[in-house]
Amino acid sequence: MASKNKNLAELLDANGDVLLSNLDNVSVTPTAVSDQDNTSTGQFTLPSGTTAQRPVTSFEGAQRFNTDLGVMEYYDGTDWLKVSAEIPSLDSISGNILAGLPSTLTLTGSKFLSDSLDVRFIQSSDGVDETITVTASSDTSATVTITSAIYSNVTAGNSVDVSVTNSDNGVSAGINTTVVDIPSGGTITTVGDYRVHTFTSTANFVIPSGFSTTYDILTVAGGGGADSAASASNSNGGGGGGAGGFLYFSGQSLSAGTHSANVGQGGARGANGAGSASGGNSYLGSLTPQAVGGGGVNVNSASGANGKNGGSGGAAGNNTGTGGSGTSGQGNDGGDANANAQAPNYGCPGGGGAKEDGGGWQDGTARQATTTKGGDGGDGYTTGDTVTNAKSGGGSVTFPDGAGFGTSASYAGGGGGQTYDGGTSGQGGAGGGGNGSSSGNNAQNGTANTGGGGGSAGGASSVSAGLAGNGGSGIVIVRYDTTAL
Repeated sequence: MASKNKNLAELLDANGDVLLSNLDNVSVTPTAVSDQDNTSTGQFTLPSGTTAQRPVTSFEGAQRFNTDLGVMEYYDGTDWLKVSAEIPSLDSISGNILAGLPSTLTLTGSKFLSDSLDVRFIQSSDGVDETITVTASSDTSATVTITSAIYSNVTAGNSVDVSVTNSDNGVSAGINTTVVDIPSGGTITTVGDYRVHTFTSTANFVIPSGFSTTYDILTVAGGGGADSAASASNSNGGGGGGAGGFLYFSGQSLSAGTHSANVGQGGARGANGAGSASGGNSYLGSLTPQAVGGGGVNVNSASGANGKNGGSGGAAGNNTGTGGSGTSGQGNDGGDANANAQAPNYGCPGGGGAKEDGGGWQDGTARQATTTKGGDGGDGYTTGDTVTNAKSGGGSVTFPDGAGFGTSASYAGGGGGQTYDGGTSGQGGAGGGGNGSSSGNNAQNGTANTGGGGGSAGGASSVSAGLAGNGGSGIVIVRYDTTAL
């Protein structure tokens, strides 16, 4: 057998280093290295490098030191994880993903870590796979706002898989949450943070199952029609029509289902002392009270005419008669007549408005009727006003300005009173009240979708009365704050 004895010179190169090729009886295997106790009290170093320098191909169980993160990490066969990485659990989701609107979800679980948290949303049939990175509010809670890439592409009724990945790169199991539909009906606009449904004619407001929020609601009834002088030789004319009832509900709860948004029509005008019609009621589903239609004017006679009761009352005639009463919390009274309302021009009172009475003969204001001027219609409410007794239960609330109800927009003004044989006719109240007329001219209709009362029409000794004004139709507006969803 050949001898394995070697001279020292045979084991070394010219620099005195051992030649590996000459160590033919040394075998280094994984087992030889791994299955030995290390009794050193020194240290053992691992390969280190940045995240970008991680090996492209790694072995399951491989370890290294990440110099970017300052942690030991290992490869689990799929990802590099921190040694002793915390794996999150997603236990529950509060809130809804809405089809077409942003919303906020609250996630509850464990091991979120108070750091960046990746929230992943997957809906395969809708082609959605989006990740939103948030900062967890605690180790057990996080909130996430749904972005357009998700809410604009998911379909109501479909389930979305939601999971989280924490800063340890630990991934939770997913939870399915069903996409909820959003309300429909009316003309829909977005004004600031509000989604607004405006109904200018009767239709349905539909709240899908699972959708829950509070609503601000405006209901304005149709205004009352006005009347005209009985004939060219009769100066006794009816007054202005009363405004439709005005109701503003703030923070109202509504159940899921179909709610009829009923828009009251304006009352028809009277002709030649025949009397005029009151407006129609407006309401939303079973929400009470309903907005009551504005008062018209009763049949005229030689002794005068009374105004009809309504949301706001219709005005009396120019000679004798009492203005109609407004409904408490919705409007005000129509102007009263006076037996001394005689020549030269026989001014008729104005119809009541949501904010104030119509101008009558004895109200002591610039709105009152005189022998040369018709009474002005009472003003309605303008956005930004403080509305008193605005809803069932009384109290007062600010009618919002520029947030779905219009900027400096007015509703429910009374119609102006007429004059006979010239003079100055009464002006319609702010909020769509129609102006009165004189000397055979036509009066103005109440403005559509404001609930304004119609203006009354006067004649002259040689001219038949013009056409009185019809009442303006009402409106229903529903809005809700999208940031509260």
